[in-house]
Amino acid sequence: MKQRTIAAPVHISGVGLHSGKEVLLELFPSDSNTGIVFERSDLSDTPQIKADALLVQDTMMSSNLVQDGVRIGTVEHLLSAIAGLGIDNLLIRVSAAEIPIMDGSAAPFIELIRQAGIKWQAADKQFLQVLRAVRVTDADKWAELLPYDGYQLNFEIDFDHPAFDKRYQRASLEFSSEDFVANLSAARTFGFLHDIEKMRQHNLALGGSMENAIVIDDHKIMNMEGLRYADEFVRHKILDAVGDLSLCGYSLLAQFNAYKSGHALNNRLIRKLLSDKNNFEIVTFNDSKKAPVAYLEA
Repeated sequence: MKQRTIAAPVHISGVGLHSGKEVLLELFPSDSNTGIVFERSDLSDTPQIKADALLVQDTMMSSNLVQDGVRIGTVEHLLSAIAGLGIDNLLIRVSAAEIPIMDGSAAPFIELIRQAGIKWQAADKQFLQVLRAVRVTDADKWAELLPYDGYQLNFEIDFDHPAFDKRYQRASLEFSSEDFVANLSAARTFGFLHDIEKMRQHNLALGGSMENAIVIDDHKIMNMEGLRYADEFVRHKILDAVGDLSLCGYSLLAQFNAYKSGHALNNRLIRKLLSDKNNFEIVTFNDSKKAPVAYLEA
């Protein structure tokens, strides 16, 4: 199994969740073993920031990378799409301090990458195989990675609110590109109306709307079209986790289990995993048919 990049440059524009301003996002093919790299086209020196868990300095409402005072925010949905399609190397040029929110899911980014096409590269694709259990906690919240021959994600949320059906607060995904695209990529982010109003008082979430999020008041979902999946809330938490965990720099081979986890705990989990080299090994597969995770053909 070989590394992958995109076959041609592509671009898309959308609103920044927090700024409310138009953002241009451009994706470019990149060489083998260069990884996922962000570039700020709006700054004179066009600084670059590598997609790296150790550069996550802010997890308020999203995952945000900061290096030498330069910030790239709300990266998790785009990173989730990149991981979902098994892209290893990519240059991401963005005209602002945040990735456009689009419809609040990973689906627009999936379509953008598929529009560009996927290109095989000469170097072997590298996987991070978890060898030992790693767990982090915060009060009653927790997240863990366990050894597993593949990539499985299990997540449970716990919202005591009329809009959250108790039957649909737990979900699992046996990861493959096909299942990610079909069953996870379109799950949208969500937020409570009272929280959004408070955030706007601090010049945050200025671009948030029912066009890019599921908005919930004290009693119900406010979006007229309702949910895309009965369990869309927890599916989106898995989508976020795929993006957050991809900041380890490799395609993961592990079982991820979480209860009420978020960006902060997801990042702590990856940092703890990487802090001890006995927790993992980097592996490759000479025959893609023997690899425990399947990706869409290029």
